[in-house]
Amino acid sequence: MTTLILTPTPLELDTLEPLLSPSVRELDGWFELCGFGPVAAAARTMQLLAKHQPTQVILVGIAGGLQPSLAVGTARCFRRVACDGIGAGTGSSHKSAGEIGWKHWAPVSSAGSAGQTSLGDALPLAPQLVGPSELGGVLLTVCAASANTSDVAMRRERYPDASAEDMEGFGVAVACHFGDVPLQIIRGISNHAGDRDKNNWRIHQALNAASDLTLKILST
Repeated sequence: MTTLILTPTPLELDTLEPLLSPSVRELDGWFELCGFGPVAAAARTMQLLAKHQPTQVILVGIAGGLQPSLAVGTARCFRRVACDGIGAGTGSSHKSAGEIGWKHWAPVSSAGSAGQTSLGDALPLAPQLVGPSELGGVLLTVCAASANTSDVAMRRERYPDASAEDMEGFGVAVACHFGDVPLQIIRGISNHAGDRDKNNWRIHQALNAASDLTLKILST
């Protein structure tokens, strides 16, 4: 099995690469940047899948916790990733693509490979070799992070199973869907979503927790 480790930003790379590179090299894997936000992440991931042709992908980085029970400084590997923001309307009037009757991708024919099946507002992930306390529910990918508690409340109302929000997961998942490559997403919880005061953030602690969980998966 060959593994492609993706991380979104140079800030995350600077912490994660020294911690993960020895294990990744032992597995003849690769460590790459995928970019910030869902658009860059999707396009760059497609490029990297074509270049490396991995048998699995792991996206690692930080996220904001949507549930108060998800402690800052911990890490989770998620079961599903969903998309919030594509559809119609804004704020409390927003309707997702699925709610207005659209798919993110709908092939001409339902026949074909797994990567050519229709694609809705959420995609399954492939969490492996982690315990129940290390599993998160839904990771919610957004184009703009929650700015306040009102944003968080709206997102939790629309996606009650969402544990955390990020800005790349769904884009990477779409690329892996088309490439028919299993994806795991590991996110360290750097802050409570909606808290924009970086004095309260624990980025280094969150990335170390994400690294520890990734190393557990890679070494098993």
